[in-house]
Amino acid sequence: MEHRVIYVLVLVCVLTLSSLAQGQQETCTVAPHHRDNCGAPGITPSQCKDKGCCFDNTVRGVPWCYHPVAVDNPPEEECPF
Repeated sequence: MEHRVIYVLVLVCVLTLSSLAQGQQETCTVAPHHRDNCGAPGITPSQCKDKGCCFDNTVRGVPWCYHPVAVDNPPEEECPF
């Protein structure tokens, strides 16, 4: 019986970690000079968001429509053993 419990715990941990690796999140918080252009000049905020990109027109001289960047999230909880 004890082996089954350990097996189930290991299986749950493996599945949790694999889902975390696949669910990488993105953020629009990018330093203006690191923005990777995602749209043509004159693109509207709604057109930009429809492309899955970020829009921020508060900084002149940099792309206003730009690609989000991946966020590395450390796992919040680790396996108990």
